Amino acid sequence: MDFKKSTAAVTTVTRDVRPIENETGNLYESIVVLSRRANQISVEIKEELQKKLEEFASYTDNLEEVFENREQIEISKFYEALPKPTAMAIDEFVNDKVYWRKPEKELE
Repeated sequence: MDFKKSTAAVTTVTRDVRPIENETGNLYESIVVLSRRANQISVEIKEELQKKLEEFASYTDNLEEVFENREQIEISKFYEALPKPTAMAIDEFVNDKVYWRKPEKELE
């Protein structure tokens, strides 16, 4: 997923829960779907950040040599400015970009 193109709000937004509830018919089921998607997004962001930071990592055993790496700082600032994974998950869910299913209903 391209997190740079996310349309999710960066700040806190008061939301009407009815559109979220209407997706599944049950608010609590919707929250479970949202939390699982937010966890997936969080893991993806962390993995992507780690890969980018490793490119600029310096491996020194000397504790006296501590220096700033401008590239790492800029990358970290960019990821800190992204919307939170929960906001991204809500935005995807409300805009029908999340595929979810109930395995119990498939067995019937």
